[in-house]
This record gives sequence, C-alpha cells and structure tokens, in this order.
Amino acid sequence: MKSKILLPFLTAGVMFCAFTACSDDSSSPTDSGAVMNPSGNVDDPANPGETPVVPGETPVVPGETPVDPGETPVVPGETPVDPGETPVVPGETPVVPGETPVVPGETPVVPGETPVTPGETPVVSEPYRLTIENTYANNASVEVADFDSYNYYGAELTGKDQFTYGRFEARMKMVSIPGSVSSMFLYYDPSYMLGDEPWNEIDIEVLGVNPGMWQANLITREADVEGGRKNPKKTSETKTGFGFNATEDFHLFAMVWTPEYISWEIDSVEVRRDVLGMTKGQVEFMTKEQSLRFNLWASKSTSWVGKFTGAELADGPVAQWIDYVRVYSYDTATKTFTESWTDNFDGELDASRWSAGNWEMEHVMLKKENLVVEDGYCKLLMTREAK
Repeated sequence: MKSKILLPFLTAGVMFCAFTACSDDSSSPTDSGAVMNPSGNVDDPANPGETPVVPGETPVVPGETPVDPGETPVVPGETPVDPGETPVVPGETPVVPGETPVVPGETPVVPGETPVTPGETPVVSEPYRLTIENTYANNASVEVADFDSYNYYGAELTGKDQFTYGRFEARMKMVSIPGSVSSMFLYYDPSYMLGDEPWNEIDIEVLGVNPGMWQANLITREADVEGGRKNPKKTSETKTGFGFNATEDFHLFAMVWTPEYISWEIDSVEVRRDVLGMTKGQVEFMTKEQSLRFNLWASKSTSWVGKFTGAELADGPVAQWIDYVRVYSYDTATKTFTESWTDNFDGELDASRWSAGNWEMEHVMLKKENLVVEDGYCKLLMTREAK
C-alpha cells in the first residue's frame, strides 16, 4: 500500500532532476538571447564571429598582422621605416644624412667641382697637381766652371720604336748636381727642325737645383705657316717635391699618354694630370709619333737648374741608373693598356731597340762611351776629361 502511494512522487522527482541537468550543459542560446561567457567578454552583436576586444588593447582586423605596443604599424605596399630614419615619400629621391638633397630637374653638384649651367661647356682651368715639400737644395761648390782645362760629357739612351699613346715606366736612380738634367721623355724626332715641323714632347726631369724635386713638362709647337710668323713653343712646367732624395735609391717613374689625358706618376702615385679642354690645348695637339728617350746633360740656364761647374765630377763620374724599362700600348677603342715589352738590360744593349746619342747638349757633349750596360743595369754617365 505504501509503495503504490510513494511511486508517483519518486517518478516526478527523478524527471525534475534530469530536466534541470540538461538545461545547465547546453551551448545553445536561450530564448532570451543571453549567452553565458566564462571570460566576461561580450561579442559585438553587429559583427558576430570577430575576436573579442580586451579593454586597453588594439582590435585585430582579420587578415592583418597584430602590432606590438611601441612598434609602427606596417601599411601593405609600403616599406617599413626603422626608428630614427626619415621616411621615403613615393616619387622622391631619399636623402642620405650629410648630403645635399637634389632638386628634381637639377644636376647634382660633386664636392670640389664647379657646377655647370645647362647649355654651357665645362672649362678645365687647372690640371691635377700633387704638392710635396722640397728639402734637398743643391749649392754649387765652385763659383766658376773650369771649361778651359776640361771637356764635359753626358749620355743619351735613344729608343728606336715609335709610339702613339701608351704607358711608359722606368725604375731609376737619378742624378742631381748643380747644372744637371737627369731625364726620361717622349719626343717627336723631327721637332728640333722647327719650320714646317711641329713640336711634341712629354718630360720627366730631375734638376740640379734639388734632388728632392722633379719637373713634369709638356712642350708643343705648331708648324710655321708659309709666309707667316714663326710659331713659338708652348711649355707647361710644374715642379713637384718627392719627399725623398731621388739620387739615393731606385724609384718607379711613369708617363701615361692617351688622346684624353697625359699624366705623370712616381712610385705608382699620380702627381699630375692634364686633360682635354685646358687653356693651352696641349693634350689635343699631342698627336705625333714619339720615341722614348733618357738623357743626362748640363744646361746653361742657371735659373732653371743651378750653376754648372763640373767640380762634382772631380772624384769620378756621376750616373743615372736604369733598372728596367717597360712599355704598354693603348687601345683607343677599349681604353685599356697592354704590356708590349720590358727591357731588363741583361747582357749587352739591345741594338734593335736602342741607340746612343752623340750630339752637343749645351755644357756637355753626348758620347756613346758614356752609355754603359752591365750587371743588369743601364747607366748614363756624366764625366769630365782634361784637355
């Protein structure tokens, strides 16, 4: 009797508990639309499916990279800018710190160069020069040269090859006594004839006034016009200090001759360069074939080389030493140099390449016996002999 009365009450209790458990586990929205969210964040009803926004943080847009606090956001298609750099505006040239910005349509100015106005032809006013202090002045040991008691002799090594452009090197130890000229040069052979012949010459000369100084020079002359005036020679001497005594050790001397420029080097350092467009027009005029020569002689020009007395020859000859000579051809199309030959002066003088000078050079007479090849060197001697 008791069991029948209690059974309906037990059945109703179990059904009520089961209904309550099912309602707590549901993930679907209720009829009121409220959703239980354990984090406490609420979806934006206007944009369902977005990542919830945490207070104090920047919202993340789908497809974009989240930005860390303190970083500059990157806009698609633009280059990110590092902190401290100036952003580049599209279409403008970036400015490098320390450089002057270039205005569109203007020609940039190179430091040390003169800006050229559009439509004007640039003028080269001065060649390149390297200046080094001179500290080795020579003084004549005797006031009056003794030409009554002695004859004086020099030497020249004359090349037989003819060159139009190239690079010419010689490793040499030079001479410098009062009045002397110790040289390496290129020379258009008929220049001395003057008249109808032009003059072309490129010089390196160590002078008697100072063994720590040398002279680079160009000599040009236009041929005389028939029935017209005689044209003078043009020269462009520049004197440069070595920073050392050129008579004490060997050094590499070089001349470079091209249609566009002529330059001089000492120990592979360029010390002068003349180019097209200079006032005297000597580079443009240097077009004749030239021979390569070396000589040692004494000049009468005391203001140029000092006073020659010959007293320094009392103890024996002085010598200009040549270790080797190297010649390069020049290709005007590719503007490159190619080694043609080197003479190391091993054995006897190569008679197919060289000859010896035998003419008078102011205070001295050049003679063959003063050109000596021995022990791997060519020596140009200056001597004196009693009359």
